[in-house]
This record gives sequence, C-alpha cells and structure tokens, in this order.
Amino acid sequence: MGKFKQGKRNSAAATSSPYSKAQATTNNVFKFNTNVGQHILKNPSIADAIVAKANLKPEDVVLEVGPGTGNLTVRILEKAKKVIAVELDPRMAAEVTKRVQGKPEQKKLEVLLGDVIKTELPHFDVCISNTPYQQISSPLVFKLLALKNAPRTSILMFQREFALRLTARPGDALYCRLSVNAQFWAKITHVMKVGKNNFKPPPQVESSVVRIEPKTGPDRPGVSWDEWDGMLRICFVRKNRTMRASWLGTKEVLAMLERNYRVYCALNNITLDDTVIGEEDEMDVDEGMGIDDDGDEWAGINDEEDDMPEFFKEEAQKSANQTPTKTKSKRKKTRVAELVREKIRKVLEDVTELADQRAGKCDENDFLKLLYAFNQEGIHFA
Repeated sequence: MGKFKQGKRNSAAATSSPYSKAQATTNNVFKFNTNVGQHILKNPSIADAIVAKANLKPEDVVLEVGPGTGNLTVRILEKAKKVIAVELDPRMAAEVTKRVQGKPEQKKLEVLLGDVIKTELPHFDVCISNTPYQQISSPLVFKLLALKNAPRTSILMFQREFALRLTARPGDALYCRLSVNAQFWAKITHVMKVGKNNFKPPPQVESSVVRIEPKTGPDRPGVSWDEWDGMLRICFVRKNRTMRASWLGTKEVLAMLERNYRVYCALNNITLDDTVIGEEDEMDVDEGMGIDDDGDEWAGINDEEDDMPEFFKEEAQKSANQTPTKTKSKRKKTRVAELVREKIRKVLEDVTELADQRAGKCDENDFLKLLYAFNQEGIHFA
C-alpha cells in the first residue's frame, strides 16, 4: 500500500468494528509504521476473496510480499504447498512467524527478511501482495515481469490510481511507460475495489486489486526486455512531446545514443569516421526532465519509478554540483554525431512516420515498429 498520513484513531469505532476482536491482540503489540505503508488488511472477506482470485493449486509455491501480521498468509497456507513471505520489518516477520508457531503450517512458511526489490527470489508459482508501500509498486511490477521464470499469476493490491495506470490505454490521462510495459508483457485485469475502511489504520486513498498474468510460450514477445524498456524510457520522458522533440530535441539523448552506437560499431568491427566538423554549445539537462508527465498530472502520486534514463540522472547531478558560469563549454561535433542524428531522423520520419506522434497516443505496435527500425540502423538501448 502507499505511504499515507495516519489520522487520529477512534477507539469507539474500533471497538464496534466486526474485525476488531480478531485483530485486537496482534494490532496492539506495536505501532504500525505508515511511513513504509503498514496498513493491515483487517476485513476477512476481502482477504478470502484475494486468495480465491489467485486460483491456487495444492502444489503451488506462493510469494507473499509484505505479509504484515499474516492475515493473508494464514489463508494462503491453507491452499498452497508453501509460502515464501518477504518482509522488511523484523517486528512483522516475528509476528507472522509466531502466528503459525507450533501448527502444521509452520513447516510450510519461509520468511525472508529484507527488501523484496533487492532480494534474490527463489522460484515461485504465484505472487500475492497487499503491496506494503507505494515506492515499490512500480519496481515490484517490473521485477515480476522481468523474471526469467515468471509466476503464473500475481494478485496485487495497489492504491487505485496506480492500478488505473496499469490498465490505461493510449490517449488516457494515466497512460504511461508502466502501462505499455505491463500490457506488453502480461494480461492485466482489474479484480476488485477495496475501500480505505478495510484497513487498520485506514489509508487516505482507495485501493484496487489487479491480476497480472505474464505472457508465456509463443505469446511472450521475442524482444529484449532491456532494449524495449530502454527505448520506452526515452519516449516517455515527456509523453506529451512529439517523438521528434524527444529524440532529436535533446542533446543528452543524442549523446547517449551516439555512445551506444559507438559501442555497437566496436563490437561489430565497423569503422567510424570520427572527423571533427565543428563545435557546438553544451546544453544543460532539459528543465523538469526528471519527472514523467504522470507525476505532474497526479501530484503526490510517486509510486511509479522515475522514468528518467540513468544517463540523464548522472548529467543532472553533475550540473547541480557545478558552479554556473556565463560561458557555455564547447563540445566537438563529429561526423559520427551527425550520422547518428541522421539515423534517428530517418527512423522517425521516413521509416515509421512517427515523428509528429506523441508517446501518450502511441500503441504497442507503434513502439514495436520504432524499436525494430532503430535496431536495423544499429541503434540499441541495452
């Protein structure tokens, strides 16, 4: 779940809740840390529905991200062969372990203490998560989609705006790099809405559960993940810009692609004409480039990871650490740089005819055409 401010607790309301008795002992052990999104799902019917939607088999190994006090965990253990629970908070890890201590389910539970994004995950068949904090929502989705042996299905709870991004279509306000990636590599389905009062403490926004079913076998795209995502990062730096502006209007993009092209030529024994043909002013990193348009449209919603390519981050950091001067530095302009620029222009204008299109309006086929055309010109992103 996302990071939300915690309001004042109403003890009378808590007492009258149909779920308060079942959770009273556990919830009073320690304070929930809402800074890392500890909003515990307290409604047993919602927990039952989430587990039911996973269609678990008796032989399934299930990865649960952020088990909390174990309200979902105990239900998963009833239906699965094993649960691997990844928990960041040692207190929660101890709590979920204690919940099955001395019971037959104890042998079926393995708790991994740490950050799921940084943890090397063993094989599992299904992932179930009341995603514990918004900062990992996008990284978690990308990690699951990029796994070599992807899970059969993932049933994940997110704040609703993020869930809408996952299912957004071209032209929608929330359509972004996440939308393209998720729908390219998996079938995404909205499962149910979950109101804020189903959690303790209640968050300030509504939630949704989605099902992610990675494409496998012949349905899985035969495209390099790094190549595909690397290209999309540039397209969606500003999704409402034209492709021409995103690719040809930013010197940082051109410099990065020139470096990539040089590497490609070196690996393929292609000789380059590196003759210097002039000088040009260095340009500062484009203002505001570090934030995708989605961040502007949904103020305060930061659950999608920064779409700025690493190269831009490095250049922006260098610029921030330097004392501004009135005289701009000069960089040498070479025939290689001109060649790369012409290749990009050719791809955008002549081959794909996408130069005047905007990323926010392009669909999966448009991006596939773009990637193929760039690769044919020796321009790669991995």
